[in-house]
Amino acid sequence: MSTTTTAVAAPVRASRRRSPRRLDHSSHGYLFVAPFMVLFVALFLLPLAYAAYLSLFKEQLIGGTVFAGLGNYTRALGDDRLIAGVLRVARFFVLQVPVMLVLALLAALAIDSGLLRAAKVFRLGIFVPYAVPSVVATLMWGYLYGPDFGPFAQLADKLHVTAPSFLSDSLMLPSLANVVTWEFTGYNMIILYAALRSIPSELYEAAAVDGAGAWRIAWSIKIPVLRPALLLCLIFSVIGSFQLFAEPNLLQRLAPSVIDSGYTPNLYAYSLAFTSQEVNYAAAVSFLLGLVIVVASYAVLFLTNRRARS
Repeated sequence: MSTTTTAVAAPVRASRRRSPRRLDHSSHGYLFVAPFMVLFVALFLLPLAYAAYLSLFKEQLIGGTVFAGLGNYTRALGDDRLIAGVLRVARFFVLQVPVMLVLALLAALAIDSGLLRAAKVFRLGIFVPYAVPSVVATLMWGYLYGPDFGPFAQLADKLHVTAPSFLSDSLMLPSLANVVTWEFTGYNMIILYAALRSIPSELYEAAAVDGAGAWRIAWSIKIPVLRPALLLCLIFSVIGSFQLFAEPNLLQRLAPSVIDSGYTPNLYAYSLAFTSQEVNYAAAVSFLLGLVIVVASYAVLFLTNRRARS
């Protein structure tokens, strides 16, 4: 009896001795995640919380910094320059994003078709502009748009015609849209092309047996499968459009009468914080801009899912 008891108790004691090792082994995952979590908290959550804290105060000539509650947010909701900037980037989104996504879709379909010669060179040529920093791309296009020194102006002078005023009030949004489209078409093309490569080849073979041609396969198989990837690109475009900053900030030097400090919401918040020294109000404007992005993204998701269900 004692021998049996001892034999049963031995595995129990062994399992108890091994349990700390199992706990140590299970904690390895937390150690791998810890660097990301530390950086995420230090570089994202803490600055976000500090900005939220700043947005609840305001500076006064008499009395210094005082608690304002939601006063900065109330002021921002009635700020005509902020509202005009939000509406302007909304028009920019409607103008630029459909063109960019259509071009990215056509490029991805062309590369995936297998009928394109030098497909790798073509794919690299479209993607390279995304590797160019936004500052460099804007400076390059600013030179091309130049009314006095740009190649379009020089060509128009040679032909004795009037050069298009790319930096005028009526053409500024299309000019900005052209720069952003040139930069990010390749990025969206890579996302769509990766989604196309995940489609099983059996679907193409079955469609070919049924007599479907390349256009029919693209319309009936490839594009429907690409809807989730297109939706992802659309969400990224919503966020990027409302965060438009580098391009108008640099082109402001060439067209100061067209692009002011409130041309886009992001540029307006930057000007408030670093030019006007209204840090508290700039924080409130930034939070409202984030809310606008969340609402716009949710609206896109809701409308897209509703249309897919119908």
